[in-house]
Amino acid sequence: MRYLAIDLGEKRTGIAVGDNITGIATPIETIQASTHDLLFKGFERVIQEQGPDALVLGVPLNMDGSDSPGVTKAKALADELTQRFSLPVHLVDERLTSVAADEQMAQSGLTRGQKKARRDALAAAAILRNFLATQHNQEAGSNSEESDTSD
Repeated sequence: MRYLAIDLGEKRTGIAVGDNITGIATPIETIQASTHDLLFKGFERVIQEQGPDALVLGVPLNMDGSDSPGVTKAKALADELTQRFSLPVHLVDERLTSVAADEQMAQSGLTRGQKKARRDALAAAAILRNFLATQHNQEAGSNSEESDTSD
């Protein structure tokens, strides 16, 4: 399956793509949209270009795992994405993905502005990598259970 990951932000929304065959998540762009309508036009364009089978949306949980104020917004966005694009949306914990993106760029030699422009797409790729790893582990677990019961 091909996935499109979304790291929703107030000003910038990171986008990444990947699939469960290779397990590779690639940051592709950051959508800068000042209105809800512009954001959805950006989503529509990227979905048409990338042709995903499903969407993966980061959910901003608190560090203790409880819901942050942004969780309600993320769930509403997931519902709207499903309605508008008829694609399943998987909600994924996005804790520390921006930190991972910053660490990835730490020794890159990029300016502060260049890092800021890339951070959200890299965070979306981190969200997608976490999702793909979880999917892989679940599949591996179910396969080993099947082989255990066949003896």
